[in-house]
Amino acid sequence: MLRLPPLNAVRVFEAAARTGQFTLAAIELGVSSAAVSQQIRNLETHFGKQLFVRNGNRITLTDAGHAIYPQMSRALGDIAAVTARLLEGELRRRLTVSVPFSLAECWLAPKLARMIDQFPQLAIDIRVEDDPVDLARQNIDLRISYGDYHYPGLIVAQLVHDDVVPVCSPRFREQHGQDLAGLEAIHDSCFIHTNWGPNYASHPTWSDWFALRGSPRRPDPSLGRRVGLSSLAITTARLGLGIALGQRALARADLEEGRLVTLSTESVRLGYPYCAFMLPAKANRQDVAALVRLLREA
Repeated sequence: MLRLPPLNAVRVFEAAARTGQFTLAAIELGVSSAAVSQQIRNLETHFGKQLFVRNGNRITLTDAGHAIYPQMSRALGDIAAVTARLLEGELRRRLTVSVPFSLAECWLAPKLARMIDQFPQLAIDIRVEDDPVDLARQNIDLRISYGDYHYPGLIVAQLVHDDVVPVCSPRFREQHGQDLAGLEAIHDSCFIHTNWGPNYASHPTWSDWFALRGSPRRPDPSLGRRVGLSSLAITTARLGLGIALGQRALARADLEEGRLVTLSTESVRLGYPYCAFMLPAKANRQDVAALVRLLREA
């Protein structure tokens, strides 16, 4: 059983702390100042702490009062919000999606826009964060991650197994000549390198791409541009700052609208697919299942 303080006293405490006077709190709540004082004494007795310092008509929070006020206020605000939506008949399910930084803007956001078309009343939270995350504790409905090994015991659905292809802006191609397909003569400073971080060893590099072509070329990352996100590599290339090994799924919109061009049809596949992870109790929920289907679409 939850051990709760007297809830009416909590409501009085929040009003008094916010207004700074017992008198103003009494007016807001439609009770007497004496009733407010009594409820505050009840709450102080419950916690065994003094919550206010009284100075005539003015009150200030003690250290103990400051410690509990933000959470008390937030909890009452959440209850008020739920009550308002219920009374309006519009209590909406909230879909909480957790995604790595590199996928959030270029890949997930456009797909969620289509999701809203299917579920116009759906409220969506997007949490951008690295692995690992605790889906149960953080009430996450769906986690998108690279690889299928992060969350054993959860329901997993493969979404896309992406590949990388050389991309640059049309302006960069014009400045460096139209025939860049071989990329053999381009100076090392023109290559954009993605630093995937210490936890990853399966992401392809420029050396991998040249090796696939049977070329000994190994562009030196210390002479080129280095970025920490695959989405940032695409943005850097779009701005005309060099040639990136862009993830095709992330660069799709830029390629279709002509902001980026491909310099070769040869690509290197990522070591693992992107996958969606769900708690078993949520995997069959209508909105979750619909999002998984949408994320699998090209």
